Amino acid sequence: MTEIQQMLGGISRQRASEIVKRSTFPAPLDSLTAGRIWSREAVAEWIKEHRPSQLDD
Repeated sequence: MTEIQQMLGGISRQRASEIVKRSTFPAPLDSLTAGRIWSREAVAEWIKEHRPSQLDD
């Protein structure tokens, strides 16, 4: 989740949690004890399509 927050320009954890719940957001690859994990590429594509101004290259 921290990486997603950073990729979205440093948004809050609460805001990131709201965003990853959206039906359009990529599904996590897995859920570990430490939390869910996503494909960086899939998240970057989602940001590019849905929030291009927040893409952190």
